[in-house]
Amino acid sequence: MLILNQKQIESLLSRSEVLEAIEDAFTIFQEGNFDMPDRMHANYNNITLLLMPCFTSQYFGTKLVSVNPQNQAIGKPSIYGNMILNDSETGEPLALLNGAALTAVRTGAVGATGMKYISKESSESVGIIGTGTQGFTQALFACTVRPIKKINVFDLDDKKLTEFINKLQKKLPEIEFNGMNSSEELVKKSDIIVCATSSENPVIPNDPNLLKDKCFIGIGSYKPNMREFPDALFSQITKVWVDTPFAAKESGDIVTPLENNLLQKNQVNTISTLVANKHYDQAGTTFFKSVGMALFDVVVAEYLYKKAIKENIGTQADL
Repeated sequence: MLILNQKQIESLLSRSEVLEAIEDAFTIFQEGNFDMPDRMHANYNNITLLLMPCFTSQYFGTKLVSVNPQNQAIGKPSIYGNMILNDSETGEPLALLNGAALTAVRTGAVGATGMKYISKESSESVGIIGTGTQGFTQALFACTVRPIKKINVFDLDDKKLTEFINKLQKKLPEIEFNGMNSSEELVKKSDIIVCATSSENPVIPNDPNLLKDKCFIGIGSYKPNMREFPDALFSQITKVWVDTPFAAKESGDIVTPLENNLLQKNQVNTISTLVANKHYDQAGTTFFKSVGMALFDVVVAEYLYKKAIKENIGTQADL
């Protein structure tokens, strides 16, 4: 079995190649060429344990992830996990990958795929609310799909905000970075707004005029009681794009508007219909909500495994 740790995964990946893999995953999803059991959740105190299996024609994989937002207060990652990739014909385990690194990479690419299909091609500024790992990869991948010149960042913790910008600036030295004093200021100055927090209440003001003609990408909310976007957003849009229908059950950003009749079920659409047909929805105010799915993990793990074998990266181990 090939073992790939975080540094090895980061050394392997090309952002453009990961984006291609995610578009392939959306096409597989649209065509139905996969078998993905429902994601299993278990909760204990503040920790959520996720078990995410998926089968494709050549590979299957299972990701086991723990999520604890309170880890940020003690300087530890919110997400830990491992991914096992197997051969679909024999069941042989082929690779064990660092699940946190895989999740960060594939989620960054999923968010950027949303930007590619529903944000204006001329978008030059992106605003990031939340300075965790997901906010970091969203910023990196945004610059791959749009001609980004400015990245605006807001976080309630000034120290984390500064550290985030300094770290990101090393990766993107050609980009102008701005720390914002409020989320309102960030929305005003950004073409694309990414929310990557674990907030239970909207992190953007409930002002319809503020939201007009912007593109919103929701990454953080993964439970029904979590919500990053205000009611006013749903008066500005005719549809919501999601990565999987599970979003309508898992994320408060879809669950709550549906319950309050701010959003109708027929307005919730999977973005795979755009990706598979190379169609775009870039007019007016747009919104893409991602909760993730195991299909992304299998497809990106396959990409990393094949590239690692080709470039002789990783550690072979007998279990």
